[in-house]
Amino acid sequence: MCTGRVTVAAMILVTGGAGFIGSHVVDALIARGEQVRTLDNLHPAAHAGDPEGLHPDAEHRRGDVRDRDTVERALDGVEAVCHQAAMVGLGVDLADVPDYVSHNDTGTAVLLAALHARRFDGRIVLASSMVVYGEGRYRCVEHGLVGAPPRAKADLDAGRFEPTCPQCGRPLAPEPVPEDARVDPRNVYAATKLHQEHLCSAYARETGADVTSLRYHNVYGPRMPRDTPYAGVASIFRSRLEAGEPPLVTEDGSQRRDFVHVRDVARANVLALAGGPGVTGPFNVCSGVPHSVGEMAIALHAAMGGAEATAPRVTGAWRAGDVRHVFAAAERARDQLGFSAEVGFEEGMGEFATAPLRRSSAL
Repeated sequence: MCTGRVTVAAMILVTGGAGFIGSHVVDALIARGEQVRTLDNLHPAAHAGDPEGLHPDAEHRRGDVRDRDTVERALDGVEAVCHQAAMVGLGVDLADVPDYVSHNDTGTAVLLAALHARRFDGRIVLASSMVVYGEGRYRCVEHGLVGAPPRAKADLDAGRFEPTCPQCGRPLAPEPVPEDARVDPRNVYAATKLHQEHLCSAYARETGADVTSLRYHNVYGPRMPRDTPYAGVASIFRSRLEAGEPPLVTEDGSQRRDFVHVRDVARANVLALAGGPGVTGPFNVCSGVPHSVGEMAIALHAAMGGAEATAPRVTGAWRAGDVRHVFAAAERARDQLGFSAEVGFEEGMGEFATAPLRRSSAL
C-alpha cells in the first residue's frame, strides 16, 4: 500500500493534461512539488479555444498524441507517464468509430512506440474506465454468479430494463464489480478503452515497465465539459437545469452507477504514479457507494434550487450501448493503492451545482 509522501519522478508527462480529469491530475501533482509537462491537442469536443484553469507551474504543450515527432519531443526528461488523452462518452453514432479508434487506440500505440524507442521502463498510469465491464456483476438465486446477456430491444421498448438470468429467466441481483470480473465492452468507447489496457499490458510484459490501469467510474466535478454529445450525464443534467428545463432521466431512473468526484480521481492518479512495483494492473476508482441516475438527478436538482418546473422527468427512453447496473468494488484500490474516496455524494453534488464547467466548440 502507498502511504506517506513519495516523490514520483523528475518529470511527469500528463497526456490530455488540459482536459477535465487531466487538469486536476496536474493540480494534484504540482501541489506535491512534482515537475509536470502536459500534452493536449485541445480537441473541440472538449474545448472551446484555450481552456481556463490550467496550472501556471506546469509546462503546457499543445500537440497530438498520435503524432510521433510531437510525442518524442514531449518525452524529453520524462520518467513517468500519466496517459489521460482520449475521446470519451458514447458520442453521436457509429460514424464516430474511426475517431475513437484513432485517438484512443492509435494514440496509445504511438505513445508506447515512442516510449519503447527510448527504452522506457518506468511507470505508466492509464486512464481506463468502468465501461470495460459492460454490464455489472449479477447473481441469480439459483445459478449464482452469471453473466447478464445484452438486453433485448423488445424488453427495453416494453419498459423491462432489469437483466434476467440467461439460464432460468429469474431477476438478477446486482453486486459490486471487482477488477477480476469478466470484461465485456458493449459500445465503441468501451472497446477502445479495453484495447488501451491490452496495449499497455503488452508493453509492460515486453519491457518490464510498471503499468497501472485506473478504471474510472462516473467522474464529475469542476471543469467538466458541457453542451456536447460527449459530455457526462451530470453535466447534461446541469445544463438543462440552468436552462430552466427538467433533467430527462432515461429508463426508469433506477440504473445504478458509482459517482466519484474528480479530485478523488486525481488523488488516485498521484497514488498510482507513486506506487511500488506491486501497484500494477487494474484498479476501480470509485466512491464505493452506488447511487441511481434518478437519485443523482434529484440531488442536483435540489442543489440548484429545487424549482417545481425543473423537477427531473423519467422518460422511459433507452439508448443502445447503455447498461443497466455497474458499480464498483473498492477493496483492491483501498488495500493496494491506498485510495479511498473522500468527497461524499451530497457534498460533491452541492459543489457541482455551481462549479465552473467548460464549453466545447460547436460540433
